[in-house]
Amino acid sequence: MSWMFLRDLLSGVNKYSTGIGRIWLAVVFIFRLLVYMVAAEHVWKEEQKEFECNVRQPGCENVCFDYFFPISQVRFWALQLIMVSTPSLLVVLHVAYREGRERRHRKKLYVSPGTMGGGLWYTYLISLVVKTSFEIGFLVLFYKLYDGFRVPYLVKCDLKPCPNTVDCFVSKPTEKTIFILFLVVTSCLCIVLNVTELSFLVLKCFTKCCLQKYSKRLKFSMCECHNLRYVRSSGEGNGYPLHYSCLG
Repeated sequence: MSWMFLRDLLSGVNKYSTGIGRIWLAVVFIFRLLVYMVAAEHVWKEEQKEFECNVRQPGCENVCFDYFFPISQVRFWALQLIMVSTPSLLVVLHVAYREGRERRHRKKLYVSPGTMGGGLWYTYLISLVVKTSFEIGFLVLFYKLYDGFRVPYLVKCDLKPCPNTVDCFVSKPTEKTIFILFLVVTSCLCIVLNVTELSFLVLKCFTKCCLQKYSKRLKFSMCECHNLRYVRSSGEGNGYPLHYSCLG
């Protein structure tokens, strides 16, 4: 499988990300993509051929393997990697939309099309939520499908056409378990980074809004205290109240 498209996609998103987002990208590249390409694919390469049962009944091994491993574990991790990376495409598409809009109007509509603000801020937040949801969903699904994050060295199968309960042996269970635990840890790390970045962006926006409101109130208060002038209305002396306004 070629991972060049995914690599180019993530590299394009990198320049629009925050510092935490760049750390997430480094984790995905080094600890997930490279580990998968260099090592994991070779560990699971002949998993079905190396799955053996102590019976020669035709079809028994295939049925048992399909039951205990409904989805190839290495392909499952590959699918997860693709799904958690593609939400970043939303950010790239949004920036491309901004650039195209500027070209159509032939004028500068944004300070920079890649600036994190306005609609792009919401798009980036949505991509973080989707990535985190995929990460958690895939971990839960993996745990349910394989009854944990460990690969057993022995499974007992009594499905037809097996004549009785047979013992089936999984190849390289310890090595596979180590890789699975490593991938689970890196996936959890990515979840922590996504949640941290999401919290940082929301807190930053909340702080900015509070500071703007405080600044407006402070200016208004200073205006009342220092620049307030009494303007006598034309009807003063006839029972009309005084009008106040901020001058200057």
